[in-house]
Amino acid sequence: MKKKIVIIGGVAGGATAATRLRRLSENDEIILFEKGEYISFANCGLPYHIGGTIKNRDDLLLQTVDGMSQQYGLDIRNFSEVTAIHPQKKSVSVTNHQTNETYEETFDQLIISTGAKAIVPPIEGLDTAENVFSLRNIPDMDHIKAYIKEHHVTQASIVGGGFIGLEMMENLVELGLQVHLIEMSDQVMPNIDFELAQILHAQIDLHGVDLILGDGLKAIQQQGRELLLTSGKKIPTDLTILAIGVTPESTLAKEAGIELGLRGAIKVDQKLRTNFPDIYAIGDVIEVTDFVNGTPTLIPLAWPANRQGRLVADIINGIDACYTATQGTSVAKIFELTAASTGNSEKTLKRLEIPYHSIHIHPNSHAGYYPGASPIALKLLFSPDGKILGAQGVGTDGVEKRIDVISTAMKFGATADELAGIELAYAPPYSSAKDPVNMLGYTADNLLTKRIETVSWQEVDELIEKEAYLLDIREEFEQATGKLPNSHSIPLSQLRARFAELPKDQTIYVYCQVGLRGYNAARILMQQGFPVKNIDGGYKTYKQAHYQVKQRANTTPPITPLTTPAESSNEATSKTIQVDACGLQCPGPILKVKESIDQMEDGQQLEVQASDFGFVADIEAWCKNTGNTLLENQIQGNKVTARIAKGTSGTPAAPPSALPKEGVLHETKDGATMVVFSGNLDKALASMIIASGAAAMGKKVTIFFTFWGLNILKKQKIQKRGLAKLFDLMLPSSANKLPLSNMNMGGMGSKMIQAVMKQKNVEPLPVMIEKASDLGVKFVACTMSMDIMGIERSELFDFVEYGGVATYLGDTTNADLNLFI
Repeated sequence: MKKKIVIIGGVAGGATAATRLRRLSENDEIILFEKGEYISFANCGLPYHIGGTIKNRDDLLLQTVDGMSQQYGLDIRNFSEVTAIHPQKKSVSVTNHQTNETYEETFDQLIISTGAKAIVPPIEGLDTAENVFSLRNIPDMDHIKAYIKEHHVTQASIVGGGFIGLEMMENLVELGLQVHLIEMSDQVMPNIDFELAQILHAQIDLHGVDLILGDGLKAIQQQGRELLLTSGKKIPTDLTILAIGVTPESTLAKEAGIELGLRGAIKVDQKLRTNFPDIYAIGDVIEVTDFVNGTPTLIPLAWPANRQGRLVADIINGIDACYTATQGTSVAKIFELTAASTGNSEKTLKRLEIPYHSIHIHPNSHAGYYPGASPIALKLLFSPDGKILGAQGVGTDGVEKRIDVISTAMKFGATADELAGIELAYAPPYSSAKDPVNMLGYTADNLLTKRIETVSWQEVDELIEKEAYLLDIREEFEQATGKLPNSHSIPLSQLRARFAELPKDQTIYVYCQVGLRGYNAARILMQQGFPVKNIDGGYKTYKQAHYQVKQRANTTPPITPLTTPAESSNEATSKTIQVDACGLQCPGPILKVKESIDQMEDGQQLEVQASDFGFVADIEAWCKNTGNTLLENQIQGNKVTARIAKGTSGTPAAPPSALPKEGVLHETKDGATMVVFSGNLDKALASMIIASGAAAMGKKVTIFFTFWGLNILKKQKIQKRGLAKLFDLMLPSSANKLPLSNMNMGGMGSKMIQAVMKQKNVEPLPVMIEKASDLGVKFVACTMSMDIMGIERSELFDFVEYGGVATYLGDTTNADLNLFI
């Protein structure tokens, strides 16, 4: 039986429905009304034509009226606006804007695909501003592009940090404009969680955008030349784009008595039917069911609209089909980064009080040894029984691939731990033998089977405030990029040998850079009976979440090298060492820099490339905390390029461990020297405390150990003969066996002091000695005293130097502090 089907609106949903209807039936009469000129265009590509990435405007026009009409035998009426729907009469009122003709058209079935419209709140001054635009269609795009050219726009403001706002931001920067991005919430891109959005904030900062978060638009002033924000801040602007969001264009439906739901969207059932027989609705105008939590929601994306367009045609033609729910899988480009997500965010789960686990990993996009690998920040959310609730990713390469895999797994009911068993294509240019998706599965499995307990980055500040026991198991050179306050430090490689330093009466919160070594450390400690939890995602996730957006008082151009012409001379270039740190997992890039700097001369330059954009902040902090000079720190393509001069103005760089967490150490010319004659524990502790404090303040410290003081430097006992053996029987065998100068009580006093030190989390003397050495303290053993007392070099710590009184006296020349202990 021949049917007459009317469709209101083209583009993704309406055009797809029309062509599918024709493929299913050659007999039906199909009429498509579009109030504008264009019936099928790539609205997602509009910002990229404004920015010049898409050169040819016609490339955005997917189908013309004539072409689509002829190919599919459709009655397409553009410039024809449906002004009313009459459900009882089964007709619509139509106005032809070219002829001003008004008429009614009947239907057997009606499909509403009116989409969404830009949210334009009532803003003071908007009516008098000619330079304020929104972007929803081809004419909007043409107006914006023409205005920029004709009015010689140099700076623009974007209100709203969603998909359209971010895409417009990038494309206006590509045009060379200074851009202000204003977002009322504390983050851009609301579909991902704050800590991942912070990665985007850092990238936006790198491109010189004036990013203003937590502030809204209050008024438009001076005929659009100035924006007044709710904070009172004023922003000069030549052009403003309103990208606050979209709302369903459901006016026709409301006036016709069609039932509406969430935020005015049309309510439909799984057959996409409204409350009136033979009236259907699809696309951005309808309310959908959230795939994860089952609640009504709005998800204005292209894929659901296209899918619904196909399904509604099937349903009208008697095919058993239905649209059950929307996952909300999406992806966006933000400069060099890709951000993608599927399912629910952590914010949504918290709001709905749905219990969940959260894990973060930072794998490479492909095998690190193959050129071009770059890190991905991945987050997985799942229920206590393993149901996948959502996933998010940010990186430069391979992000959307991983989110697509997880989206597919969610669709077919896979659990979080089952991600480990998904067999994915592997070759070094594309992935790793254990794909990042697999790694999420392994990590989830460890949590679900209680092989590990974790705490989130959100809980860390409270742990710091409560003075919880935080254990940093990274190497010391990594800590120059930052660490958690009041952390205890034991590198993973030393952990098994230093169990005695750890408390068993309180939880140990262990962390590394990205979480993997923290997991390994936690497993070691758990099997030794220590109560332990791993900080999920490591220090990197915590650091990213605590990124501070740059405050720009005036307009600021995009990031430029920190060099001057003089610094770029041929002489400097000839000294430059090239280092490729691309593809290295953290802490690889910083380690490569440290190893290279250690071999260089003062003033020599190092140029390093890294594929992790987090390296921008890491290398800045590392240079500050090691006394080296950062000359250049910029993005080139999909890489970070940094250029470093060893030292500051010819001053040698201090060792990383000699510096505080933040700020620059300005090393002085003053030194400190000590003669340690005593072999008593209390005096040894005092000497280490003084030496370490002096070294941390930038002093060059030398400690000269003589006679009984040499016992402090003993690390092990060896076999001896003669008088040397006799001395050995009477002297302490190591730093742990030293007596007290008072109240020793046959060794009981010393043991009491050591017990109290452990209780108060004071490190044992041997650890203090090693840390003092790491701080740059110079330990010199008196060779004359060693000969008299029969002490061998093999008994002492490896870092000890050997000399006589001349060595000590030479160092006192530059010292303003001399002690005898």
